[in-house]
Amino acid sequence: MDCKEFERLIPDFIERKLDFLTLEKFRAHMDRCDNCQEELVIQFLVSEAMQRLEEGDAFDLQGELDQRFWEAERKIRFHKIFLRAGLGLEVLAALAVAAVVAWILV
Repeated sequence: MDCKEFERLIPDFIERKLDFLTLEKFRAHMDRCDNCQEELVIQFLVSEAMQRLEEGDAFDLQGELDQRFWEAERKIRFHKIFLRAGLGLEVLAALAVAAVVAWILV
């Protein structure tokens, strides 16, 4: 992912609309690129602060941004575990089919 694509995806990240693969690439780029991380923080603070001010609510924007990062990491971990479990089940199914075929042929 390049910086231009990252910046285009910031609003979707803020609104929690990124799918797993995009979120993983987004997070990886953010960890490598200080400029994009700074841009994300700025856009998040501006968009969320404006919304909170309109609503008249109290807010902790840094805490909310940290929460979004935590949610992103949790989503990435969950999907990786799910993908590994699926791969494991596929391997077991293939072994079961091979065992049945070997049993029939013997």
